[in-house]
Amino acid sequence: MPADLKIPQLGESITEAEILLWRCADGDVVAVDEIVVELETDKTTVELPSPAAGTLRILKPQGALVAVGDVIGRIEEASAAKPAGAKAAKSQAAAAPSSAAAPVQAAPAPAAATVPSAAAAPAPAATSAGSARLGPAARRAAEEQNVDPRVIEGTGPGGRATKSDVAAAAARQAAPLPQAPAASAPAIQKAPAPSAPRSAEDVEERTRMSRLRRTIADRLVAAQHTAAILTTFNEIDMSAAMELRARHKERFEKTHGVSLGLMSIFARACLLALRDVPVVGAHLDGDEIVTSRRVHLGIAASTDRGLVVPVVRNADLMSMADIEREIGRLAGLARDGKLGVEDLSGGTFTLSNGGVFGSLLSTPILNPPQSGILGMHKIEKRPVVVADQIVIRPMMYVALSYDHRLVDGREAVTFLVRVKERVEDPARLLLEV
Repeated sequence: MPADLKIPQLGESITEAEILLWRCADGDVVAVDEIVVELETDKTTVELPSPAAGTLRILKPQGALVAVGDVIGRIEEASAAKPAGAKAAKSQAAAAPSSAAAPVQAAPAPAAATVPSAAAAPAPAATSAGSARLGPAARRAAEEQNVDPRVIEGTGPGGRATKSDVAAAAARQAAPLPQAPAASAPAIQKAPAPSAPRSAEDVEERTRMSRLRRTIADRLVAAQHTAAILTTFNEIDMSAAMELRARHKERFEKTHGVSLGLMSIFARACLLALRDVPVVGAHLDGDEIVTSRRVHLGIAASTDRGLVVPVVRNADLMSMADIEREIGRLAGLARDGKLGVEDLSGGTFTLSNGGVFGSLLSTPILNPPQSGILGMHKIEKRPVVVADQIVIRPMMYVALSYDHRLVDGREAVTFLVRVKERVEDPARLLLEV
């Protein structure tokens, strides 16, 4: 009996998705639990496995919008399937040139018009693994750059292709072939024809926004239109925090198996500040104020697909080592495009570090429905006054954006000052004062 490939429940508040990529073609023989399609939701990419073994029949095309419960494909019984080697034979046939379609050989061209042997060098050989060696990020890069997956040479573990491999293949594909030597010019040459005006296609490129990119755009605009966003600023002397890292980084990593970063220091400072000023971690739901008993800390991360905010759940119950581990785990999932819906929902406050890109100062936008987001920035040595003396210190500007409908200026400034005090005196993080 045929088995339907249905869109499952995709997570809280997600009702539809876009078919991002069919991993298998219509008529391919698939095994049970083999990944056959990738879906893109408002928050992440979801891979769907085949519910049975048999022949895949595609009912919804790539790019189609589908709702939870929709049937997008069907797996026919094994008796109706192609022979087991059909998929491999099909792949090999696509990679090899067809001898039956070879044109009739023409007479040899004159020697003067012969193209040098370098121009006739064969194209990179197609790999038998094909697109099966590409992960979601590399496959998406290949599609965006119109690179044939069969010519990508994988250098990653197990021959897996990386984005760098895709870029290298794109460069080879775009490289011009050597030109044949020009024939001797006639005695009288015609004047070159005037160049035609360049069309719009020559000077611009249009790319369809991904579903995630569209969702990011919609949410940011909605945040600006819905919340009363205000930003307050301060600056932090990073001397003590940097000294703490330099003194204990090696032992911390040896003891806990993870590096000590500034993100966990700021995370811990924010968690204690939220204990002092809990309204910054609350949000509005209609005319009600919702305050969580736990802090679920969002960490803004930039990926090739756009901005995502994975959530460190129950961060207020974690040690700094636990926070570093969880941030590292979520960052790895974000890079590989494997964040689940549960990794991206339920945040109560967000940290965003624009300093890693060199940003000196910015005004971060709220991540709805949250009421607070702290923006970290580049550490830069500046002259400051300490004990009536001008000294050089590593300084960082920090910015707290908040929803003024819920958070007053006094509370926002108090929160930011508490963060500053604890980062400048890291002993307070341990003493929780």
